[in-house]
Amino acid sequence: MELWIDIFMDALMDSLKLLPFLFLTYLLMEYLEHKTSTRTKAWIRKAGKLGPIAGATVGIFPQCGFSVAASNLYSGGIITVGTLVAVFLSTSDEMLPIFLSEAVEGRIILQVLAVKFVAAVFTGFIVDFVLHLRPNRIQYKDIHTMCESEHCHCEKGIFPSACMHTIKIFVFIFIFSLVLNFLIEIGGEEQISEFLSGHALLGPFFAAIVGLIPNCAASVLITEMYLEGILNFGSMISGLMVGAGVGLLVLFRTNKRWKENLSILGIVFGAGIVWGLIVNLLL
Repeated sequence: MELWIDIFMDALMDSLKLLPFLFLTYLLMEYLEHKTSTRTKAWIRKAGKLGPIAGATVGIFPQCGFSVAASNLYSGGIITVGTLVAVFLSTSDEMLPIFLSEAVEGRIILQVLAVKFVAAVFTGFIVDFVLHLRPNRIQYKDIHTMCESEHCHCEKGIFPSACMHTIKIFVFIFIFSLVLNFLIEIGGEEQISEFLSGHALLGPFFAAIVGLIPNCAASVLITEMYLEGILNFGSMISGLMVGAGVGLLVLFRTNKRWKENLSILGIVFGAGIVWGLIVNLLL
């Protein structure tokens, strides 16, 4: 019984940490829909060509919520695929707080952030360049269309609508976190560590698989394994670049084009492995 209580509380706390980011993102989206002019919306979309730089910059902050915010903004048609990918690749979740608490050298911390930033920007621009040659595949052409699909009753005002969106996504994240925490509690974390330690040469690939775990626990696990010497620097980069927290979960929830979502997932996964291998060759 005590085990179930611990699992429940961990899932609840992980989900509650995201609430401010969820609410502020939806509040921003509602404001853009209700208050801004057509010219302002056009300017935002035009400025999105340089989005990968902004996305990579925002993503390096140690919070899971930014990947969630990016998924929502992408589903609303506000940012490009490349910007979304840049946020996912640069997001490190709990890496920085763990490094600081363990008194890791500042040089190593700066190296990790610099590699992730450069890789995220470069990959984001490549993705936008390639997809620019294809028809627009964004599900929601504007926030109003997204709201109609989600049945959030936007006509009641900005605040109630933002609350409705936030509650729906919060419940979705909580249920998945509950299941995930149970799997980790019964021995998943130790099994993953043992598996990775036995396949050092394929570290970037397997670290990227761990990074796909849609929870901040993935970045915690990867960072701890690096500090314990289980993963080398390049493998850690692979895992952290793929580890977008629950951002991917929210993307699949808010964007109805599953093939598009799977393509984004594949891009993030492949980029993480490639950049991890490059880092291992250069460093």
